[in-house]
Amino acid sequence: MAVEIREIQPTKRNLLKFVHFPIDVIYRDSEYYIPPLVSDEVNTLRPDKNPAFDFCEAAYFLAYREGKIVGRIAGIINKVVNERSGKKEARFGYMDFIDDAEVVDALIDAVTKWGKSKGMERLTGTMGFTDMDPEGLLIEGFDRVGTTGAVYSHAYYHKHLERLGFVKDVDWLEFLITIPKEVPEKMARIAHLMGERQNVTTIKYTDRKALVNDYGDAIFKLINVAYDELFGYSPLTDKQIKHYIKMYLPFLPLDDLSMVIEKDTRELIAVGISIPSMSKALIKNRGRLFPVGWKYLLDAFKHNDVVDLMLIAVKPENQNKGVNSLIFADLIPVFNKHGYKVAESNHELELNSKVLKQWEYFETEQHKRRRAYTKEI
Repeated sequence: MAVEIREIQPTKRNLLKFVHFPIDVIYRDSEYYIPPLVSDEVNTLRPDKNPAFDFCEAAYFLAYREGKIVGRIAGIINKVVNERSGKKEARFGYMDFIDDAEVVDALIDAVTKWGKSKGMERLTGTMGFTDMDPEGLLIEGFDRVGTTGAVYSHAYYHKHLERLGFVKDVDWLEFLITIPKEVPEKMARIAHLMGERQNVTTIKYTDRKALVNDYGDAIFKLINVAYDELFGYSPLTDKQIKHYIKMYLPFLPLDDLSMVIEKDTRELIAVGISIPSMSKALIKNRGRLFPVGWKYLLDAFKHNDVVDLMLIAVKPENQNKGVNSLIFADLIPVFNKHGYKVAESNHELELNSKVLKQWEYFETEQHKRRRAYTKEI
């Protein structure tokens, strides 16, 4: 039967169909797929909820066959990134489909026509609105459970894109890190010297309100300057920063947060954010908090042997000076106290040698790879 493509309006009812499709159909029986929290995903896609729509526009498409949804895709234009790069580029993301060439071709054709109608000349994905959204299509590591917030995809996804002429734009790597019982000697020595010579130190908070008041804005502004030159980065606006402070900081385990400050000025120069892995909990609750899904998440915070390393951000002028050693010297004892055995890195650009170099002190396995594909349209 023929494939029908329908562009949907971003109402809550329509977006629930869009978000539930991969959870309930494509990955219904997958042991590796990590469902997003449905409510969070819907809000990300809603123009009235996501502050990225101040500078982005999007279109959402569902593919139907015989009245059933068989695929989905989003087209996104980030105007700020295009202005910074000088490109006329549309992004595609939130892409899932059955293993059927007719379905894939119809979805890509729909988002291509949409991009062309907006004056775009290139289509790149998978990407979200900004770097705070999942990015990169999984091309290695299909037999591994993902990290919290990462997107899993079947092995046939990238094969269809390559069949359609999409080529590699950039890759991200992910690592599985064995947590040592002690801070590696060389790392501990570097951390000590950093504290003495650079006049910096790590700080901890036990009062969440005080953390938000003192460093809430500073954390996200530091991310902006640290990531500014990375692939496709979209600087966070003040409105976005306020949004993410409310969204993330109330739930962040304070022990798993490491901040490096200049001793005299108290200026934030580096931050390392990690959280207990929510992956198994999200698999159990299938993206739903109620009626009992919240209990799985709460248990994951209390009992876990895996920690997700969400990000490390260091001021550019302090990079390659050993600041990362201070962060890990601070976090490794905490990780052991909580019983974490392994850490999962978030995706890291394969050419970002500054970040990749930090793993030389650890026993690691590069176990997953993600790719942004691109094509002229």
